[in-house]
Formats: sequence, structure tokens, C-alpha cells
Amino acid sequence: MSRIIAIDYGRKRCGIAVTDNLQIIANGLPTVPTHMLMNFLKDYCAKEDVEMIIVGEPRQMNGLPSESSNYIEPFLKHLHKEMPEMKVVRRDERFTSVIAHREMLAAGFKKSQRQQKGLADEMSAVIILTEYLQNR
Repeated sequence: MSRIIAIDYGRKRCGIAVTDNLQIIANGLPTVPTHMLMNFLKDYCAKEDVEMIIVGEPRQMNGLPSESSNYIEPFLKHLHKEMPEMKVVRRDERFTSVIAHREMLAAGFKKSQRQQKGLADEMSAVIILTEYLQNR
């Protein structure tokens, strides 16, 4: 089998998670600055067999796209242009940041660790990917 990548897309940085080859476990990868995301994805996909990319889709409480969606759309168009053969799936990411912070508290992370935004982004990507794996 091949891997699945999940992205928690942000204006400054992106959290990234990836499955193992059997698509059982989601693991976080280091957070990537947004302006370097496409290069990271192309390099990673050149080294690893990747089946699809899941992109977190921010939504409001009423289910409508949030204001952040305006930043994701250009990225998705660029991704399709650069990697047209790659399957891309959008996944509702409501509450992933809140869940990530709760998980860090439960895991005993110190306050200084919880304030590292990159760590929360990485954990959000893991949550997006884990939820996808559980619900497919």
C-alpha cells in the first residue's frame, strides 16, 4: 500500500501528518512554512509512494466555509497544477485545534510546549488524518 498525507493548512505554517505504508497509524511530520509546502510535498512524494493528500477544510459552526477557505483555494489550484495525478480530498477540520490543545494538556505538555503553534498544527494534521482513517 501507499501512504496518505494530511495537511492542516495555515497562512504562515502547515501541520503535516502521514500514515505508515499500511495506512493504519498517523504520525506527525515537522511543520512546514506555507511558502515551502509545495516543494516539501513534491520532494516527499518523489521519495515515498503517496496515494492521496487530505487537506483540512475550515468550516464555520453552521457548516459553511470559513474565511480561511479563501487562502486554501489558491493552494488547492496550485496543487492540482503541480501534481495533477494526485488524489486530493478535503476534510472538515472544525475543532481540530481545540482537540490538539486538549490532547497536549492531557499528555502533560508544559505551558511553553503548548504555546508552540507549530506543535498544535502538527497535532491538528494528525487528528485530521486519524479521523479520516477511522471513518473511511
